[in-house]
Amino acid sequence: MSLLLILLIVLPLAASVLIMLGAAPRVMALGAAVLNLLISVALFARYDLTAGGWQFLSEWKILPKLGINMTLGADGLTLTMLLLASLVTLSAIWIAPKIDKREGVYYVCLLFISAGVIGAFASLDVLFLYSFHELALIPTFIMIGVWGSGDRQAAAWKATIYLGLGSFILLIGLLALYLSIPAVSRTMDLRQLDQMAAAGTFHPSSVIYLILLVGFGSLVSLFPFHSWAPPAYACAPAPTAMMHAGVLKKFGLYGLIRIALPLFPEAMHQFNGLLLLLVIGNILYIGYITVAQKRLDWTIGYSSVMHMGYIFLGLASLNIIGVNGAMILMFAHGLSVAAAFALCGEIRRRTGTLDYSELGGLAKVTPVLGLLFGFAAMASVGLPGFANFAGEILVFFGATAYGPAMILPVIVGVWGVVISAIYMLRAYRSTFWGPMMARWESLTDITPTALWSIILLLVPLMIVGFYPQLLVKMVTTAIPR
Repeated sequence: MSLLLILLIVLPLAASVLIMLGAAPRVMALGAAVLNLLISVALFARYDLTAGGWQFLSEWKILPKLGINMTLGADGLTLTMLLLASLVTLSAIWIAPKIDKREGVYYVCLLFISAGVIGAFASLDVLFLYSFHELALIPTFIMIGVWGSGDRQAAAWKATIYLGLGSFILLIGLLALYLSIPAVSRTMDLRQLDQMAAAGTFHPSSVIYLILLVGFGSLVSLFPFHSWAPPAYACAPAPTAMMHAGVLKKFGLYGLIRIALPLFPEAMHQFNGLLLLLVIGNILYIGYITVAQKRLDWTIGYSSVMHMGYIFLGLASLNIIGVNGAMILMFAHGLSVAAAFALCGEIRRRTGTLDYSELGGLAKVTPVLGLLFGFAAMASVGLPGFANFAGEILVFFGATAYGPAMILPVIVGVWGVVISAIYMLRAYRSTFWGPMMARWESLTDITPTALWSIILLLVPLMIVGFYPQLLVKMVTTAIPR
């Protein structure tokens, strides 16, 4: 039994308990986040690529007669997601500003989000995979409602209703999946489900796939279930937006890869046309809405929704190249959007606004902040040299290999790259270039704390961008063949 995956979940929870008992909130949260990153890097480095499969296993019997046990394990995709979660968690806690009210609760919420997403990614039992995700959602709503800005309570309620309904639909789908298994062999263990599907002894109904697609899709902000995401990210504190858009939202994609790909191959082929229509909506419709935004935080929020379309396009390709690209893009998008929201938070903290009509020329007084935003923006639009480029190229190669049905989605995807370059360059110009209002002349540049927390996100993006094989070898171990 390996204790390392257990530690990844227990450390944030233990730090939360100590904070509630009176320990220094920021010190405890930072300590747990640093330890988790070190453990994630160690797990990533120790994974045996030649052996492949699930490693670092640990298991507790919960309801063995019902086939429900708490089992933790990791393959290449899990470790990639754990590394993403640990990087974003440390960056989000590190860059968190001075909290004037309920500081302890603020950091406890961040730690619970971290523990929840790590537990969801590391769980091999479907019930615990779902439960850990719900554990991460609750503090997200609290943080938006209590420490958010603008119309924060309306945004928190809207996200709660959408994500609550999505989670309920997902639960129905998972229960239907469980009940569709012959009574003598019912289980929630992903490994056993995969084996039964590979052996041809388990053929769940394609209706269950549609329920899961709606449930997981709502959590990922798949068009048309997306309208909760932009206001939630715009109103959320920067660390919360970093954690949710960067990591927690990837849970829905992770679930589709873990459950839909191996268990519903025929249903995915059957309903691929429907998924591609939704992908086009994600890229084209959301892309044009993003161009029309007049605030930086809303631009980043809508762009995050739009880029989910590329990951879904990779999944819809139903081949190793496209799915590989989708998984790399999950990692790349998580880091780049977290960096963008972190920089949004820094600009809002200095200026009190993110409205384009009030900004402009900030690079004259905050050159380092402007440079970092340029890196995050270029990563977001998929400039070569960043991991986003490697993921998008693989997604397009995989999609073109699918056949004629992908011609229109691929054309839309390429046009979407142009759209994303337009809105991101517009955001960069409107914020950092052009004439500057006199009231911004006294602004200070980014602090060393914020600088290093964002570098923590950008460096892995560039490492994978220049050497994508580092991730390709890892995530390939998770693709069902």
